[in-house]
Amino acid sequence: MTAVSGQRLAVSNPAVAEDGAEDDLRGLFGQSTAVYASLAGPAHLVESANPAFFAAIGGGRTRTGVAIVDLIPELSAQGFHALLEQVYRTGEPSTGRDLRVVLGTGAHAREAFFDLACEPRRGAEGTVTGIRVIGVETTQVKHAQQLMAEHRALLEQIARQAPLTEVLDGMARCIEDLSPQEVLVSVLIADADGRHLRHGAAPSLPDFYNEAIDGIATGEGVGSCGKAAHRRQPVIVTDIVTDPFWSDFRDLAGRAGLAACWSTPILARDGGLLGTFAMYHRTPRVPQDADLALARVFAGTAALAIECHHSERAQQIAEARAKSAHDDLVEAVRAEQKLRAEAEQRAAAAAELAARMRTAAAAQAASPHPERCQLGGTPGCTAPAEIKVADPWGDAAWGCTSHVEEALINVRSVFIANQDLGGLAAYRNR
Repeated sequence: MTAVSGQRLAVSNPAVAEDGAEDDLRGLFGQSTAVYASLAGPAHLVESANPAFFAAIGGGRTRTGVAIVDLIPELSAQGFHALLEQVYRTGEPSTGRDLRVVLGTGAHAREAFFDLACEPRRGAEGTVTGIRVIGVETTQVKHAQQLMAEHRALLEQIARQAPLTEVLDGMARCIEDLSPQEVLVSVLIADADGRHLRHGAAPSLPDFYNEAIDGIATGEGVGSCGKAAHRRQPVIVTDIVTDPFWSDFRDLAGRAGLAACWSTPILARDGGLLGTFAMYHRTPRVPQDADLALARVFAGTAALAIECHHSERAQQIAEARAKSAHDDLVEAVRAEQKLRAEAEQRAAAAAELAARMRTAAAAQAASPHPERCQLGGTPGCTAPAEIKVADPWGDAAWGCTSHVEEALINVRSVFIANQDLGGLAAYRNR
């Protein structure tokens, strides 16, 4: 009975119940991956919080006993402190899904997402004494969803044969947007001989840097990308300043503000070199497993895009050659048809000429045989007509031996010099 009465007394005292609940919640959330913080009073002092909460806000901010506005000041402009004020004032809990916040400032700022619940803490007489913040960081889930959506969009671009530069540029921007820390992406494409690397995409690198490395050779000592292309293996350079492979490009990287470079070779299905995929950083940095996995995923996507581009290009070249061969064949057929038509015209003209000659010969054969030579010209020749000569124009004449011999020489010469002179007819009337 006494135990029961004691139990009822404990339950009937709200302040005692509140303190016990806080102890239980601290115990439950102590090692949980869910973020938990207990805020006290209208100033929202951080009374207690679990390691997951401090890890989420980052920056080594692990203090308690300070107002949350002083612990995480960047959230003031993002509406979080106004939300706490509302919960404290109204006593009504507030929940949200995929709430986006930016934690940290400057180069250390990061985008984060949370499923969050803010519940009022009540003391004696039911008054609000503080707020409990309980939630789960969904940043990785959100980024994974974005990654899958972007990756699917890239695959759709590849499937519809979008220009390679458009695909690679979109891929680079996607990775830069999804990475929790600043990263600058570069894609270099290998020449056909695999000995040089050409600019493919690097939307955030300065132009002078892209121009300087466009066409670099593959091999040892040629930065991260040249070495990765040569070895066909990833090359991780965590500090460009101290790495011997960057000796020739160290000053260039310094001018571009680059301190680390992780390069992954882009390989074809048969192992051939297609290019390199590089992730640059402003500060020396060692990659995490997630970074390497991201590089492998997009190196594979880049390989698919480049192979499809090569295949499409090869098909275009083959089609162009086939069209050129077809055009050449058409032109040859046209030339052959033209030559045939000209040959037929010449054959017809020759047949017509032969017919005319036969007609003229028949007419001449029917004419009487003259007694005197017809080839003596205007003065005339009294020698007997002994030999008959003819020309291709159908003209014929009888002449003496000497004038026939002269005509055979001179008529032929006249014919070669000028066809319009009429052959024997002109000779006879000379």
